[in-house]
Amino acid sequence: MASRAQRSTSFGTIASDYDRLRPPPAEEAVDWLVPDRRQTLVDIGAGTGLLTRALARRAGHVIAVEPDERMREVLRVRSTAVEVVDGRGEAIPVADASADGVFASSAWHWMDPEQAVPEIARVLRDGGRFGLIWTSRERDIPWLRPDQWFQETREHDDHTPRETSGRRRMALPAGSPFANIETATFRYTRQMAPADIVDMLTTYSAIITADAEAVAVGRARATAALAHEFPGAARIDVPIVSLCWRADRLPR
Repeated sequence: MASRAQRSTSFGTIASDYDRLRPPPAEEAVDWLVPDRRQTLVDIGAGTGLLTRALARRAGHVIAVEPDERMREVLRVRSTAVEVVDGRGEAIPVADASADGVFASSAWHWMDPEQAVPEIARVLRDGGRFGLIWTSRERDIPWLRPDQWFQETREHDDHTPRETSGRRRMALPAGSPFANIETATFRYTRQMAPADIVDMLTTYSAIITADAEAVAVGRARATAALAHEFPGAARIDVPIVSLCWRADRLPR
């Protein structure tokens, strides 16, 4: 089994497929996340820009921070209107008190909150918004669960949080200067070809780093299952969920 470090850097090997296959955040979710003042917004762990592009439609200036050059290359091509920089959530290359919002999309679990939260607080203006969003296929539908077909995902699924009484698995370090913490859930349906659904299920780190033969077996299982569930279907409605968390920076 691949280490956490290997899994965290695995997405760059499939950057183009990741951008094509992973679902973008629900538009209503992004509207809920962003603050009224949105002159400058920062996307940390931006990946290929699935959230970045949504932020760019709502802000004057968006800075996308991503440590993997392979992901940044796709991000630059797909998100020409934003500033793309090398950096991490724990070391954000942005000036103090310069951003109206700092956001992370499906990347927070790869960051160290003890280091990232103070960095986010440093970058935000007073009253600025800290927001997290996890967007994924609905996890409780059997034909959308990689662990049904790929043995490698039995222990890891990139840590998309499940809903538990409306809460997200998000805990701020003690003394963090944030208030007005809220959560929300947004859903939509995305039409995909069966082959693309199978490909999407292989974009999770445990499968990217798995043995090629095992992945091939899993793909065959998933393909057969979809053909049985949706005989003859050219397109399938895939339920997508965006789980959101937000907080506002307290005055200095």
